[in-house]
Amino acid sequence: MATPIKSTIGYWCKLSDYLKCKYQNLHIHKSLYYEHVRCISDSNSRVPEVDIQFSNRRSLTISTGKYARFADGCAVAALGDTSVMVTTVSKNKPSSSSFLPLVVDYRQKAAAAGRIPTNFLRRELGPTEREVLTSRVIDRSLRPLFPEGYCYETQVMCNLLAVDGINDPDVISINAASAALSLSDIPWNGPVGAVRLGFVENEVIVNPTRKELSHSTLNLIVTATRQSLVVMLEASAENILQQDFLKAIKIGVKECQSIVQAIQQLQKHYGKAKREIEGHQLFSQEILEAARSFSDMRLREIFRDHSHDKLSRDIAVNSVRTDVVEKLKHSFSETLDTNTATELFNQICKERFRAMIFEDNIR
Repeated sequence: MATPIKSTIGYWCKLSDYLKCKYQNLHIHKSLYYEHVRCISDSNSRVPEVDIQFSNRRSLTISTGKYARFADGCAVAALGDTSVMVTTVSKNKPSSSSFLPLVVDYRQKAAAAGRIPTNFLRRELGPTEREVLTSRVIDRSLRPLFPEGYCYETQVMCNLLAVDGINDPDVISINAASAALSLSDIPWNGPVGAVRLGFVENEVIVNPTRKELSHSTLNLIVTATRQSLVVMLEASAENILQQDFLKAIKIGVKECQSIVQAIQQLQKHYGKAKREIEGHQLFSQEILEAARSFSDMRLREIFRDHSHDKLSRDIAVNSVRTDVVEKLKHSFSETLDTNTATELFNQICKERFRAMIFEDNIR
């Protein structure tokens, strides 16, 4: 009869042999699984992407086709180890508003830095001030290039996938949003390219790191499109000379052209055909001349009357609008309704205000 100690030892030896056999089988299956996953990832690793080289030998990579395939357009841009994914969607039916209902949402998530949010709820809360300002910078870079009369609800969502703490993701987001809109079927007269420029020791630096930017006397974001046309400038500086500032803009526009060409190449091979939209109504020359004759001099007097404050000026313009709309409806009752006549007056009012800025050099 075996003693309790010997039987216990025998039991643990058998259990050890059993677990060792199970572990070896599990290790074999695990190795086969990882080999299978590696083969699949290798077969799908060829995603469409372009690599843009800057003059300082840093590179920006833009790819598409891997994430968010159900969106109208999606692109991932990476500079260093900072990566941003931008998706864009737009409705197929126009909204009732007379402007472009464009929403740009830029969010920095703690998961991009491998952290859990440090607030009490351990959740991502509302947008911070920096996120709101970055969303506005992206909006100002995209909005001017939508076709006139495009009143379809459009959303551009920017999600930070990874951050390295060296490269700021705001400029990367502009380029990713430009690529996403260009690759989508949303009508847009892009693409645009964006770079950040710094000025350190009398030298212009393209896409400076955060450390370089802390020693820079210039923080300039340049957004440009084809044919070296500037779309948006955002800058802060500290006692920089005008020729140095103009030199930085010139270098930034030149660097943007390489981004625009790369996005165009990506769009040519992988972009969707742009959807057809309802054409913007064009007014005849006779109607335009009549509207200008009714309103031009009266608007000029209102805008040059410096005794007006904001409220009184709006009241004066509204009274002119009501009078002009009634005259246009009476003169062209067959072709104009109230909404169309109001839209025409708003267009003339905008043109007159802009022309007076160049005439008087006063805004």
